Amino acid sequence: MEAFTIETPAGGIHVARWGPANARNAREERSPIVLLHDSLGCVALWRSFPALLAEATGREVIAYDRQGYGRSAPYPGPQPASFIADEPRNAFARVREHFALEHFVALGHSVGGGMAVEVAGQHADGCQALVTVAAQAFIEPRTLAGIREAEAAFAEPGALGRLERHHGDKATWVLRSWVDNWHSEAFEGWRLDPALARVSCPALTIHGEHDEYGSLAQPRRIAALTPGPADPVILPCGHVPHRECPERLAAIVAEFLSGRP
Repeated sequence: MEAFTIETPAGGIHVARWGPANARNAREERSPIVLLHDSLGCVALWRSFPALLAEATGREVIAYDRQGYGRSAPYPGPQPASFIADEPRNAFARVREHFALEHFVALGHSVGGGMAVEVAGQHADGCQALVTVAAQAFIEPRTLAGIREAEAAFAEPGALGRLERHHGDKATWVLRSWVDNWHSEAFEGWRLDPALARVSCPALTIHGEHDEYGSLAQPRRIAALTPGPADPVILPCGHVPHRECPERLAAIVAEFLSGRP
C-alpha cells in the first residue's frame, strides 16, 4: 500500500492505493477501482478490503478521504445538502486528474454508493463499471432511525473517541454532517433516481440482508434503474459487508468484473 497527499486549492486530499502481485500488468490492462467511503468513513476504515480486492480482481485499487474526513483537509463550514451530487466535481475529479484515469471502476459503500452512481453518470466517458454496496436510493424511516440511534450512541461518554481516532478534531463535524444533512428540510424527499437514469455502464448492486440503514427496497431500486443484473446480490450481513464478509464481497466483485476492461 502506498499513501500520499494530493494538494488542491481546497487543501490536501489523502489517498492510498494498493496493487495486486502483478501490478504492472494490472495498470496496463485493467481499469483501476476507485473506492468511495461512507458518511463516517475514510481510507483507514476500509481496513483489509482494498488489499483483498486488488488481489481478487488483479486491479489497482485507489481510495481517498473526502474533504473533511480522515486525513484530508477540513471542510470550510457546513456540508451542503447537495454533497452527494457534488462529489464527482470535487475530490473525485482531483483524484481522477492526478492519476490520469482514462478509465476506472467506481465502487461506493453506503452514501459513497450514491456518490459512485453520480460519478458513473457525470464521468460516463471513463466509468467502465459501477458497484454499489449498502447504498441508499431514497430516504426511508429505517435510514433515519438508524442514524438517530448511532447519534445517541456517540453521545455516550468517550464514544466520540472512536471517530477521533480516524478523523481527529474533525470528528464532531463528520458526525453532525451525517446526522444533520439526512434530517434536514433541504434533504427531505431526496432520491437517487435522476442519477441512476444517467448510468450507462454495467452496474452491480450489493446489499446486506440485515442492513440497519436500508431495507431491500433500496438495492432493488438501484438494480431496476441501472444496466446490469436485474436482481441485487444479497449477503447474509448488515450494513458493512467489507468488514463483516470481506472475502466474499471481494470475490463477488471480482466475478462481476471478470473479462471487463
